[in-house]
Amino acid sequence: MADCNPIVSLHSFSTGRNTGRPCVTIVPMEETQITQEAELRAAMTRRKLLRDASLTVGGVLAAEIVSATSADALDKTPKIILGSGSHKYECIHDWLVLPNNVKWGDTQGVCQDTKGHIYISHTVGADSQSKDAIAVFDRKGKFIKTFGSRFAGGGHGIEVRKEGSKEYLYHCDTAHRQVVKTDLDGNVIWEKGLPTESGVYQGGAAFIPTNVTFAPNGDFYVADGYGSNWVHQFNIKGDLVRTWGGSGSANGKLSQPHGIWVDARGSEPLVMVCDRGNNRLHYFTLDGKFVRIDKDGMRQPCHADIQDGHMLIPDLAGVVTVLDENNKVAVHLGDSAGIANLPGRGRARTEFLPGKFVHPHGAKFLANGDILVGEWLPIGRVTLLKRIKA
Repeated sequence: MADCNPIVSLHSFSTGRNTGRPCVTIVPMEETQITQEAELRAAMTRRKLLRDASLTVGGVLAAEIVSATSADALDKTPKIILGSGSHKYECIHDWLVLPNNVKWGDTQGVCQDTKGHIYISHTVGADSQSKDAIAVFDRKGKFIKTFGSRFAGGGHGIEVRKEGSKEYLYHCDTAHRQVVKTDLDGNVIWEKGLPTESGVYQGGAAFIPTNVTFAPNGDFYVADGYGSNWVHQFNIKGDLVRTWGGSGSANGKLSQPHGIWVDARGSEPLVMVCDRGNNRLHYFTLDGKFVRIDKDGMRQPCHADIQDGHMLIPDLAGVVTVLDENNKVAVHLGDSAGIANLPGRGRARTEFLPGKFVHPHGAKFLANGDILVGEWLPIGRVTLLKRIKA
Protein backbone atom coordinates (compact mmCIF):
# COMPACT_ATOMS: atom_id res chain seq x y z
CA MET A 1 0.00 0.00 0.00
CA ALA A 2 1.29 3.42 -0.87
CA ASP A 3 0.56 7.02 -1.62
CA CYS A 4 2.59 8.04 -4.64
CA ASN A 5 2.78 11.78 -5.17
CA PRO A 6 4.96 13.90 -7.45
CA ILE A 7 5.82 16.17 -4.52
CA VAL A 8 7.98 15.30 -1.55
CA SER A 9 7.15 17.27 1.57
CA LEU A 10 9.48 19.78 3.19
CA HIS A 11 8.96 17.80 6.37
CA SER A 12 9.50 14.08 6.86
CA PHE A 13 6.66 11.88 8.04
CA SER A 14 6.95 10.69 11.61
CA THR A 15 3.49 10.18 13.10
CA GLY A 16 3.45 6.63 14.38
CA ARG A 17 0.25 6.12 12.38
CA ASN A 18 -0.37 3.42 9.84
CA THR A 19 0.00 5.74 6.85
CA GLY A 20 1.31 3.15 4.42
CA ARG A 21 4.73 2.63 2.88
CA PRO A 22 5.82 5.67 0.86
CA CYS A 23 6.71 5.12 -2.79
CA VAL A 24 9.76 7.34 -2.39
CA THR A 25 12.27 8.03 0.32
CA ILE A 26 11.12 11.18 2.07
CA VAL A 27 13.93 13.70 2.37
CA PRO A 28 14.10 17.50 2.67
CA MET A 29 13.12 19.16 -0.61
CA GLU A 30 15.92 20.52 -2.80
CA GLU A 31 15.51 23.68 -4.82
CA THR A 32 14.33 21.71 -7.87
CA GLN A 33 11.57 20.06 -5.85
CA ILE A 34 10.43 23.42 -4.49
CA THR A 35 10.31 24.70 -8.07
CA GLN A 36 8.23 21.68 -9.07
CA GLU A 37 5.71 22.44 -6.33
CA ALA A 38 5.50 26.07 -7.49
CA GLU A 39 4.92 24.89 -11.06
CA LEU A 40 2.15 22.58 -9.90
CA ARG A 41 0.46 25.41 -8.01
CA ALA A 42 0.70 27.67 -11.06
CA ALA A 43 -0.59 24.96 -13.37
CA MET A 44 -3.58 24.31 -11.16
CA THR A 45 -4.30 28.04 -11.05
CA ARG A 46 -4.22 28.12 -14.87
CA ARG A 47 -6.59 25.17 -15.00
CA LYS A 48 -9.06 26.92 -12.69
CA LEU A 49 -8.85 30.21 -14.63
CA LEU A 50 -9.61 28.38 -17.85
CA ARG A 51 -12.63 26.68 -16.32
CA ASP A 52 -13.87 29.95 -14.86
CA ALA A 53 -13.50 31.61 -18.26
CA SER A 54 -15.83 29.05 -19.81
CA LEU A 55 -18.47 29.97 -17.24
CA THR A 56 -18.08 33.74 -17.14
CA VAL A 57 -17.34 34.76 -20.73
CA GLY A 58 -20.29 34.46 -23.07
CA GLY A 59 -20.87 33.01 -26.53
CA VAL A 60 -18.27 32.77 -29.26
CA LEU A 61 -15.66 34.73 -27.29
CA ALA A 62 -15.59 32.09 -24.54
CA ALA A 63 -15.23 29.33 -27.09
CA GLU A 64 -12.38 31.19 -28.79
CA ILE A 65 -10.56 31.78 -25.52
CA VAL A 66 -10.85 28.17 -24.41
CA SER A 67 -10.02 26.67 -27.81
CA ALA A 68 -7.05 28.99 -28.26
CA THR A 69 -5.50 28.43 -24.84
CA SER A 70 -6.85 25.40 -23.03
CA ALA A 71 -5.27 22.63 -25.08
CA ASP A 72 -1.73 23.99 -24.83
CA ALA A 73 -2.05 25.04 -21.18
CA LEU A 74 -3.64 21.85 -19.94
CA ASP A 75 -1.25 19.66 -21.93
CA LYS A 76 1.60 21.30 -19.98
CA THR A 77 -0.06 20.78 -16.61
CA PRO A 78 1.91 18.20 -14.61
CA LYS A 79 -0.35 15.32 -13.66
CA ILE A 80 -0.62 14.49 -9.98
CA ILE A 81 -0.71 10.72 -9.56
CA LEU A 82 -1.77 9.12 -6.28
CA GLY A 83 -1.69 5.48 -5.22
CA SER A 84 -0.20 2.42 -6.88
CA GLY A 85 -1.08 -0.81 -8.63
CA SER A 86 -4.82 -1.26 -9.12
CA HIS A 87 -5.44 1.79 -6.92
CA LYS A 88 -3.77 4.49 -8.98
CA TYR A 89 -5.54 7.78 -9.67
CA GLU A 90 -4.94 11.12 -11.32
CA CYS A 91 -5.78 13.83 -8.78
CA ILE A 92 -7.79 16.75 -10.21
CA HIS A 93 -8.61 19.34 -7.56
CA ASP A 94 -11.61 21.68 -8.01
CA TRP A 95 -13.08 19.42 -10.68
CA LEU A 96 -16.61 20.71 -10.11
CA VAL A 97 -17.05 24.42 -10.80
CA LEU A 98 -20.10 26.47 -9.79
CA PRO A 99 -21.54 29.46 -11.64
CA ASN A 100 -20.50 32.82 -10.26
CA ASN A 101 -23.66 33.41 -8.23
CA VAL A 102 -23.04 30.33 -6.09
CA LYS A 103 -20.08 29.91 -3.72
CA TRP A 104 -19.10 26.70 -2.04
CA GLY A 105 -19.32 26.39 1.70
CA ASP A 106 -18.04 23.25 3.44
CA THR A 107 -18.46 20.53 0.80
CA GLN A 108 -19.71 17.74 3.02
CA GLY A 109 -21.85 15.19 1.16
CA VAL A 110 -21.56 13.42 -2.20
CA CYS A 111 -23.87 11.01 -4.06
CA GLN A 112 -24.67 9.91 -7.62
CA ASP A 113 -27.98 8.77 -9.12
CA THR A 114 -28.56 6.08 -11.75
CA LYS A 115 -28.37 8.63 -14.58
CA GLY A 116 -24.89 9.56 -13.41
CA HIS A 117 -25.89 12.92 -12.00
CA ILE A 118 -23.71 14.01 -9.08
CA TYR A 119 -25.15 15.79 -6.04
CA ILE A 120 -22.98 17.83 -3.68
CA SER A 121 -24.36 18.97 -0.31
CA HIS A 122 -22.60 22.01 1.12
CA THR A 123 -23.19 24.72 3.70
CA VAL A 124 -23.08 27.64 1.16
CA GLY A 125 -20.36 30.28 1.25
CA ALA A 126 -20.94 33.48 3.18
CA ASP A 127 -20.48 35.57 0.01
CA SER A 128 -22.79 33.43 -2.15
CA GLN A 129 -25.67 35.26 -3.85
CA SER A 130 -27.63 32.02 -4.11
CA LYS A 131 -28.36 30.16 -0.89
CA ASP A 132 -28.97 26.82 -2.61
CA ALA A 133 -27.11 24.10 -0.71
CA ILE A 134 -27.41 21.26 -3.26
CA ALA A 135 -25.43 21.49 -6.49
CA VAL A 136 -26.02 19.05 -9.36
CA PHE A 137 -23.58 18.10 -12.13
CA ASP A 138 -23.62 15.52 -14.91
CA ARG A 139 -21.28 12.53 -15.00
CA LYS A 140 -18.64 14.57 -16.83
CA GLY A 141 -18.69 17.35 -14.24
CA LYS A 142 -20.81 19.83 -16.20
CA PHE A 143 -22.97 22.04 -13.99
CA ILE A 144 -26.74 21.40 -14.26
CA LYS A 145 -28.55 23.26 -11.46
CA THR A 146 -28.82 24.04 -7.76
CA PHE A 147 -31.67 23.79 -5.27
CA GLY A 148 -32.26 23.41 -1.55
CA SER A 149 -31.94 26.87 -0.01
CA ARG A 150 -33.67 25.40 3.06
CA PHE A 151 -30.42 23.50 3.79
CA ALA A 152 -28.17 26.59 3.75
CA GLY A 153 -25.80 26.43 6.70
CA GLY A 154 -26.62 22.79 7.38
CA GLY A 155 -26.11 20.83 4.16
CA HIS A 156 -24.30 17.69 5.32
CA GLY A 157 -24.79 14.01 4.47
CA ILE A 158 -26.75 13.15 1.31
CA GLU A 159 -27.64 9.77 -0.18
CA VAL A 160 -29.85 8.61 -3.05
CA ARG A 161 -32.09 5.54 -3.17
CA LYS A 162 -34.36 4.06 -5.83
CA GLU A 163 -37.77 3.17 -4.45
CA GLY A 164 -39.93 1.49 -7.06
CA SER A 165 -39.46 3.38 -10.31
CA LYS A 166 -38.34 6.67 -8.71
CA GLU A 167 -35.21 7.88 -6.97
CA TYR A 168 -35.18 9.99 -3.83
CA LEU A 169 -32.60 11.99 -1.92
CA TYR A 170 -32.17 11.71 1.85
CA HIS A 171 -30.61 14.86 3.33
CA CYS A 172 -29.09 15.37 6.77
CA ASP A 173 -29.40 19.02 7.81
CA THR A 174 -27.22 19.79 10.81
CA ALA A 175 -28.34 23.41 11.13
CA HIS A 176 -32.06 22.60 11.36
CA ARG A 177 -31.46 19.18 12.94
CA GLN A 178 -33.56 17.26 10.48
CA VAL A 179 -33.55 14.35 8.08
CA VAL A 180 -35.42 15.35 4.93
CA LYS A 181 -36.53 13.15 2.02
CA THR A 182 -36.93 14.88 -1.35
CA ASP A 183 -37.26 13.94 -4.98
CA LEU A 184 -34.32 14.64 -7.28
CA ASP A 185 -35.53 18.21 -7.83
CA GLY A 186 -35.69 19.01 -4.13
CA ASN A 187 -39.46 18.71 -3.61
CA VAL A 188 -40.01 17.61 -0.01
CA ILE A 189 -41.67 14.22 0.63
CA TRP A 190 -41.27 14.32 4.41
CA GLU A 191 -39.05 15.73 7.12
CA LYS A 192 -38.14 14.32 10.51
CA GLY A 193 -36.73 16.13 13.52
CA LEU A 194 -36.02 14.95 17.06
CA PRO A 195 -37.19 11.31 17.40
CA THR A 196 -38.85 11.75 20.79
CA GLU A 197 -40.46 8.31 20.45
CA SER A 198 -37.00 6.77 20.99
CA GLY A 199 -37.12 7.83 24.65
CA VAL A 200 -33.40 8.63 24.75
CA TYR A 201 -33.50 12.42 24.46
CA GLN A 202 -34.07 13.63 27.98
CA GLY A 203 -33.32 17.01 29.49
CA GLY A 204 -32.80 18.78 26.19
CA ALA A 205 -30.30 16.31 24.73
CA ALA A 206 -29.41 17.24 21.15
CA PHE A 207 -30.29 15.40 17.94
CA ILE A 208 -28.03 16.47 15.05
CA PRO A 209 -28.10 13.89 12.22
CA THR A 210 -25.02 13.63 10.04
CA ASN A 211 -25.49 10.70 7.62
CA VAL A 212 -27.96 8.05 6.50
CA THR A 213 -27.78 4.58 4.94
CA PHE A 214 -30.22 1.96 3.66
CA ALA A 215 -31.05 -1.65 4.54
CA PRO A 216 -31.98 -4.33 1.98
CA ASN A 217 -35.56 -4.52 3.33
CA GLY A 218 -36.22 -0.80 2.78
CA ASP A 219 -35.39 0.40 6.30
CA PHE A 220 -32.95 3.26 6.73
CA TYR A 221 -30.53 4.19 9.50
CA VAL A 222 -29.66 7.68 10.75
CA ALA A 223 -26.43 8.52 12.58
CA ASP A 224 -26.83 11.19 15.28
CA GLY A 225 -23.19 12.13 14.81
CA TYR A 226 -23.16 15.68 16.18
CA GLY A 227 -25.84 15.20 18.81
CA SER A 228 -26.08 12.45 21.41
CA ASN A 229 -24.31 9.52 19.69
CA TRP A 230 -27.28 7.32 18.81
CA VAL A 231 -28.16 5.28 15.75
CA HIS A 232 -31.85 5.26 14.78
CA GLN A 233 -33.46 2.67 12.54
CA PHE A 234 -36.63 3.61 10.63
CA ASN A 235 -38.83 1.67 8.23
CA ILE A 236 -39.43 2.96 4.72
CA LYS A 237 -42.48 4.93 5.92
CA GLY A 238 -40.35 6.82 8.42
CA ASP A 239 -41.59 5.03 11.55
CA LEU A 240 -38.96 4.42 14.24
CA VAL A 241 -38.02 0.75 14.61
CA ARG A 242 -35.26 0.87 17.22
CA THR A 243 -32.42 2.93 18.67
CA TRP A 244 -28.99 1.87 19.90
CA GLY A 245 -25.56 3.19 20.83
CA GLY A 246 -25.18 6.16 23.17
CA SER A 247 -22.03 7.85 24.36
CA GLY A 248 -18.91 5.92 25.35
CA SER A 249 -15.91 3.95 24.14
CA ALA A 250 -16.91 0.41 25.15
CA ASN A 251 -18.14 -2.11 22.61
CA GLY A 252 -21.51 -0.91 21.33
CA LYS A 253 -20.98 2.66 22.53
CA LEU A 254 -20.23 5.56 20.22
CA SER A 255 -18.46 8.89 20.12
CA GLN A 256 -19.41 11.09 17.17
CA PRO A 257 -20.91 8.37 14.94
CA HIS A 258 -20.47 10.60 11.94
CA GLY A 259 -20.91 8.16 9.05
CA ILE A 260 -22.93 5.01 8.51
CA TRP A 261 -23.15 2.36 5.79
CA VAL A 262 -24.68 -1.08 5.27
CA ASP A 263 -21.79 -3.40 4.44
CA ALA A 264 -23.08 -6.33 2.39
CA ARG A 265 -19.71 -7.84 1.48
CA GLY A 266 -19.90 -10.67 4.00
CA SER A 267 -22.24 -13.62 4.51
CA GLU A 268 -24.88 -11.26 5.90
CA PRO A 269 -25.25 -7.47 5.69
CA LEU A 270 -24.07 -5.45 8.69
CA VAL A 271 -24.43 -1.84 9.77
CA MET A 272 -21.02 -0.18 9.82
CA VAL A 273 -20.72 3.05 11.82
CA CYS A 274 -17.82 5.46 11.35
CA ASP A 275 -17.23 5.99 15.06
CA ARG A 276 -15.10 9.06 14.45
CA GLY A 277 -14.51 10.17 18.03
CA ASN A 278 -13.26 6.68 18.88
CA ASN A 279 -11.12 6.43 15.70
CA ARG A 280 -12.70 3.17 14.53
CA LEU A 281 -15.25 1.38 12.40
CA HIS A 282 -18.00 -0.14 14.55
CA TYR A 283 -20.04 -3.08 13.23
CA PHE A 284 -23.58 -4.09 14.25
CA THR A 285 -26.22 -6.50 13.01
CA LEU A 286 -29.15 -4.96 11.14
CA ASP A 287 -31.07 -4.97 14.44
CA GLY A 288 -28.33 -3.19 16.38
CA LYS A 289 -26.42 -5.97 18.12
CA PHE A 290 -22.67 -5.43 18.49
CA VAL A 291 -20.48 -7.53 16.15
CA ARG A 292 -16.93 -6.17 16.00
CA ILE A 293 -14.59 -3.19 15.76
CA ASP A 294 -12.07 -2.54 12.97
CA LYS A 295 -9.32 0.05 13.36
CA ASP A 296 -6.69 -0.59 10.68
CA GLY A 297 -5.63 2.76 9.20
CA MET A 298 -8.43 4.70 10.90
CA ARG A 299 -7.87 8.19 12.30
CA GLN A 300 -11.11 10.19 12.06
CA PRO A 301 -13.34 8.23 9.64
CA CYS A 302 -16.20 10.38 8.34
CA HIS A 303 -18.30 8.18 6.05
CA ALA A 304 -18.03 5.24 3.65
CA ASP A 305 -18.87 3.77 0.27
CA ILE A 306 -18.32 0.31 -1.19
CA GLN A 307 -17.56 -0.82 -4.73
CA ASP A 308 -16.13 -4.08 -6.06
CA GLY A 309 -15.30 -5.38 -2.60
CA HIS A 310 -13.40 -2.28 -1.50
CA MET A 311 -14.50 0.25 1.11
CA LEU A 312 -13.79 3.95 0.65
CA ILE A 313 -13.25 6.07 3.77
CA PRO A 314 -12.84 9.86 3.69
CA ASP A 315 -10.88 10.58 6.84
CA LEU A 316 -11.01 14.07 8.35
CA ALA A 317 -7.36 13.74 9.39
CA GLY A 318 -6.07 14.48 5.91
CA VAL A 319 -6.40 11.24 3.94
CA VAL A 320 -8.73 9.17 1.77
CA THR A 321 -8.34 5.49 2.57
CA VAL A 322 -9.33 2.44 0.53
CA LEU A 323 -9.79 -0.79 2.50
CA ASP A 324 -9.73 -4.31 1.05
CA GLU A 325 -12.41 -6.96 1.58
CA ASN A 326 -10.96 -7.67 5.04
CA ASN A 327 -10.92 -3.97 6.02
CA LYS A 328 -7.15 -3.80 5.80
CA VAL A 329 -5.59 -0.73 4.22
CA ALA A 330 -5.12 -1.18 0.48
CA VAL A 331 -3.97 2.39 -0.09
CA HIS A 332 -3.87 5.83 1.51
CA LEU A 333 -4.51 8.62 -1.02
CA GLY A 334 -3.38 12.24 -0.68
CA ASP A 335 -2.11 11.67 2.84
CA SER A 336 -1.07 14.93 4.51
CA ALA A 337 -0.08 13.44 7.87
CA GLY A 338 3.16 14.86 9.19
CA ILE A 339 3.14 18.02 7.06
CA ALA A 340 3.82 20.88 9.45
CA ASN A 341 1.75 24.04 9.02
CA LEU A 342 -0.44 22.40 6.39
CA PRO A 343 -2.54 25.13 4.70
CA GLY A 344 -6.12 24.40 5.69
CA ARG A 345 -9.30 26.06 6.89
CA GLY A 346 -9.14 29.81 6.49
CA ARG A 347 -6.37 29.70 3.88
CA ALA A 348 -6.60 30.71 0.23
CA ARG A 349 -7.24 28.01 -2.35
CA THR A 350 -3.92 28.78 -4.05
CA GLU A 351 -2.09 27.84 -0.85
CA PHE A 352 -3.37 24.25 -0.74
CA LEU A 353 -0.72 21.66 -1.51
CA PRO A 354 -1.40 19.84 -4.80
CA GLY A 355 -2.06 16.15 -4.27
CA LYS A 356 -2.64 16.55 -0.53
CA PHE A 357 -5.99 16.49 1.21
CA VAL A 358 -6.80 18.78 4.11
CA HIS A 359 -10.07 17.51 5.62
CA PRO A 360 -11.83 14.84 3.51
CA HIS A 361 -15.43 14.70 4.70
CA GLY A 362 -17.52 12.96 2.05
CA ALA A 363 -16.46 10.62 -0.77
CA LYS A 364 -18.08 8.41 -3.36
CA PHE A 365 -17.05 5.75 -5.83
CA LEU A 366 -18.55 7.00 -9.08
CA ALA A 367 -20.15 4.49 -11.44
CA ASN A 368 -17.04 4.40 -13.66
CA GLY A 369 -14.69 3.62 -10.76
CA ASP A 370 -13.42 7.16 -10.22
CA ILE A 371 -13.58 8.68 -6.73
CA LEU A 372 -15.08 12.04 -5.86
CA VAL A 373 -14.03 13.71 -2.59
CA GLY A 374 -15.62 16.70 -0.82
CA GLU A 375 -13.66 18.47 1.91
CA TRP A 376 -14.62 20.27 5.10
CA LEU A 377 -13.28 23.66 4.07
CA PRO A 378 -15.20 26.96 4.32
CA ILE A 379 -14.46 27.69 0.65
CA GLY A 380 -15.16 24.09 -0.35
CA ARG A 381 -13.11 21.77 -2.51
CA VAL A 382 -14.28 18.85 -4.64
CA THR A 383 -11.51 16.63 -6.00
CA LEU A 384 -11.81 14.00 -8.70
CA LEU A 385 -9.54 10.98 -8.36
CA LYS A 386 -9.62 9.68 -11.92
CA ARG A 387 -8.85 6.00 -11.96
CA ILE A 388 -5.86 4.96 -14.05
CA LYS A 389 -6.55 1.51 -15.44
CA ALA A 390 -3.67 -0.89 -15.80
